[in-house]
Amino acid sequence: MTKPAVEFEISANELRLVYRPRDDTRWVRERFERGDGLVVKGTFHLTPRELVDEAGEAAPSGDDDDEIPWVDDDRLVFAVAIADGEYFRFKPEVLGFETPVLLHRDARPDWKWFSAERKVSILGVVESLGLERIVIGGPEPDAIPIQEYERLISQFPTPHELRRYVQARVGTVVRQYTEPAVDAEALLNAYVDRRTTAIAPDLEAPFRQFDVAKYASALQRLQAMLANEAGPSEAQWQLEIVEIILLLHPRYIKAFTEVRLWDADAATWRRIDILLVDASGNVDVIEIKKPMGKPIMLPARYRDHHLPMRDLIGAMGQVTHYLRHLNRWGPTGETYLTQLLGPQLPAGFKIRIINPTGIVITGRSNALSDAQRREFEVLRRDSKGVVDIVTYDDLLARLQAVLDQLRVGPAVSAAPASPPTE
Repeated sequence: MTKPAVEFEISANELRLVYRPRDDTRWVRERFERGDGLVVKGTFHLTPRELVDEAGEAAPSGDDDDEIPWVDDDRLVFAVAIADGEYFRFKPEVLGFETPVLLHRDARPDWKWFSAERKVSILGVVESLGLERIVIGGPEPDAIPIQEYERLISQFPTPHELRRYVQARVGTVVRQYTEPAVDAEALLNAYVDRRTTAIAPDLEAPFRQFDVAKYASALQRLQAMLANEAGPSEAQWQLEIVEIILLLHPRYIKAFTEVRLWDADAATWRRIDILLVDASGNVDVIEIKKPMGKPIMLPARYRDHHLPMRDLIGAMGQVTHYLRHLNRWGPTGETYLTQLLGPQLPAGFKIRIINPTGIVITGRSNALSDAQRREFEVLRRDSKGVVDIVTYDDLLARLQAVLDQLRVGPAVSAAPASPPTE
């Protein structure tokens, strides 16, 4: 079996990188003699200073081949990290940045821990987030558990995923005017869903007594998601947004995903993506779509009016059908949903289907013209009471407004006795 080009060895005091060039090592010597460094997999910046010989000593430098024991070998050994207590501390010059990187001694890394396809430094991407240090494994409070780090590596975007994302962004524009045979967005979501595991976040747990911190965290999270729409899978995206909806609408006590619904028209079962249950047992339906850079109104006019994007109309239609099926299901549906969802609700809790309403979370409104905004508000108000249309900019504004009010003071206060004088 062919050995990998890069692997790691652990000595008493060092973490060593073993590099096996495709050809022999002479071309590496020639680079070093010219004063050039060696960059391996776009991640490790290596020079003769990091070389060690087979005896474990630093390799001598010079022009005499007899003084360089590694010249005719098929592998080069570099000391890339030094022992520091329970960790190995990477040399900053090897990684190309100054942020400290510590790797626990129990870790057994391979090259995929540090380098993605197309020679992308994974640690370089993590470092770009502005951390004070990067700790992998071990007991330190800011350490990323090894299992979680390995999960991060397994979900790091591949070139294929990036191509799918570009195709999906193009497809969102093309689909407004024609119907392509390939649903690129669905292909992207399916690919990301296969590679990732959706984890429902708990935004409230760390900040139960600190409302300001809780809403600030939610706002920062949403801003980060909108800045990196391609990162989360569609399932993960929906779970994140539902947590924000539950935070902004405390009347809802639970959200259920993939709930079976009886379609009496077609005599078959459907699935509601997300069903909300309030404290009285009443249910509502929510549909969440990734924005994917989509505005919500067409820029062109039709008979002097701006029309909504097809994706918005489609989402509204989908929710309207769910609401119709729920209403027709009536008491039979209440009994079924109570039995289905009851184990995850308080004892004796009963589901009620009484004029359920829908919420559609989709698109951006920050770039709308005044005319488009007016047309959108007409659409939104016409559908209010049946389907509430919420853009991601609406969510940002609502979180910011609540946060601003919390910072000002109590939400309820006495009005002034008389208007202030000028």
